[in-house]
Amino acid sequence: MEIDELTEPERRVWEAFPRGGAVDLTEADGRSVRARVLRSLLLAAPEEDGEIPALRLRGARITGELNLHSGVVACPVSLRACDFEETVVLYGAEFRQLTMSECRMPGLWATTLRVDGSLRLNDCHIPGAVALSGARIAGALFLSRAVLGTPAADAGGEPSERPEAPLKLDHATIGEDLRGTRLTVHGRSRLEGLGVAGLVRLDDARLLNPGDTALHAETLTVGTDLHAMRLHAEGRVNLRGVTVPGQLNLGYARLSNPGGVALRASSSAVGEFWLREVPPVEGVVNLRRARIDMLYAEPQVWPASVRFDGLTYTTLAPALPAAERLEVLGRDGDGYVPSAYEQLTAAYRHIGDDAAARTVQLAKQRRHRRTLSLYGRLWGHLQDVTVGYGFRPMRAAGWLAGLLLLGALTFGLRPPRPLKEDEAPEFNAFAYALDLLLPIIDFGQEKAYAPQGGYQWLAYLFIVAGWVLATTFVTGVNRAVTRS
Repeated sequence: MEIDELTEPERRVWEAFPRGGAVDLTEADGRSVRARVLRSLLLAAPEEDGEIPALRLRGARITGELNLHSGVVACPVSLRACDFEETVVLYGAEFRQLTMSECRMPGLWATTLRVDGSLRLNDCHIPGAVALSGARIAGALFLSRAVLGTPAADAGGEPSERPEAPLKLDHATIGEDLRGTRLTVHGRSRLEGLGVAGLVRLDDARLLNPGDTALHAETLTVGTDLHAMRLHAEGRVNLRGVTVPGQLNLGYARLSNPGGVALRASSSAVGEFWLREVPPVEGVVNLRRARIDMLYAEPQVWPASVRFDGLTYTTLAPALPAAERLEVLGRDGDGYVPSAYEQLTAAYRHIGDDAAARTVQLAKQRRHRRTLSLYGRLWGHLQDVTVGYGFRPMRAAGWLAGLLLLGALTFGLRPPRPLKEDEAPEFNAFAYALDLLLPIIDFGQEKAYAPQGGYQWLAYLFIVAGWVLATTFVTGVNRAVTRS
């Protein structure tokens, strides 16, 4: 392109480019710069005069399509506060460093883009899609305060005109961090298969796609942490199969997808999972088969329906009484899930709270009882009332003490007649009641005396009660020992 074909703003850009000078355009200067002028500069071979070329442009109105499809740009590029007339095409392009902060553009098509340094899209307004699928960014990706997509109420036209996924980072690779503090996305954010060597920061982000998926991040891999504190998500947050060795922090977040799954983190592997001071989640929370070292969640954050089958964790915080945790297990949409109770038991034993662990095991047996036949339920009620399924053995002692007192008083007031007057030992009401209640003890009283009438039936009742107490005690304790 000949220099005499350039407008005054373009001439300034052209002359500043070889030495990497910055050009700041204002309305008074005229802001329009043709996209083909920038393309000619960026794809031209750099001059070898000792200068380091760079495109540093601010405030331009870029007309036409900036198309660098499969191009190789050897110099740093900084386009700040620029307005693009058409979608920017960087498909398969290679850059040394690329900054497009504070820009406005209809869309950014940059699938399989390569950037040797960082890519900066802070404060951008892009009503269309940012397509970075399969991109390779050696440095960090910055999306802080960017606004992507168009709200459904403002989209106008046919529903098909609204981009399905305004943010596409699926199967991309980021060598450092992904920073999207206060990012706003109207529509689906696709991060499935994304690999981030550093951390992902989505604090105060707004991911808005009501009735659909707001964040689709299956098999996302993060090198350190994923911070999304105060995240506001309308629609499903799908974190199935993510790997976060450090902290996955959803503290103070608002997750809403009424009538559907609000948070899915099944089959994930997480170091620390934080749901601190989160308003009650609106929708189902699915943590099936997730593996978590430390899970921080107050009972009130869980919704009316949860999925915990196969969930494992080492530590559960904050430390709360077992009764407050057990109520949540009753909300599992899969019904009775034995593994959920076993996992909660293990968590209490991990901190040395054996009493809470026994409480959980007792609750497990009571919940299991509802799934049994009538006979099984009756037998279960009997074990529960008598010895608490073996987890409350002192109940048996209480029953025995009560029956012993009743027998001693009853038979003491009206002693039974001796079978053989001359051979019978002196009657002892206390020993007689013990003989009836404890089948393994023989004081010689039961064999020497025979009650009559109603007292005989009372003696039979004592014998049956003794056997039942002994049997349920042994059965319950054996269950507690073998399943602990």
